Amino acid sequence: MLPAATTAEAQQAPPVPVAAKAAREDAEQPVCCPYFHQAIELIGRRWTGAILDILMQGGSLRFSTIAAAVPDLSDRMLSDRLKELESHSLVDRTVFPGPPVRVQYALTLKGQDLAPALNELKRWARNWLEASA
Repeated sequence: MLPAATTAEAQQAPPVPVAAKAAREDAEQPVCCPYFHQAIELIGRRWTGAILDILMQGGSLRFSTIAAAVPDLSDRMLSDRLKELESHSLVDRTVFPGPPVRVQYALTLKGQDLAPALNELKRWARNWLEASA
């Protein structure tokens, strides 16, 4: 229970209107950045981080090389994720004609710009997830 205010204290501090107090409390509430949320939803999808990591390490890679580098990743899932990353301009798909047709995938500049964030996440994972395993 709060102590009762003296008459002098009550005269010095004008009462705060209820609406102003509620607005101030609302302004102090945390808000999720929509850009951050969209980025986390994209990169946090199953296998996407692993695919990005492989492409950051290997440069321009063929589909089979990426598939071999990520155990348990099905061809269909890899294909879906690569299409999604391509649609967001994070991965570039290059087709080399002729027999046999070769397709290679590489990070775009936009995709490469993720490297510091993903490297920091990898550092965090090594420090904190190994310790709790």
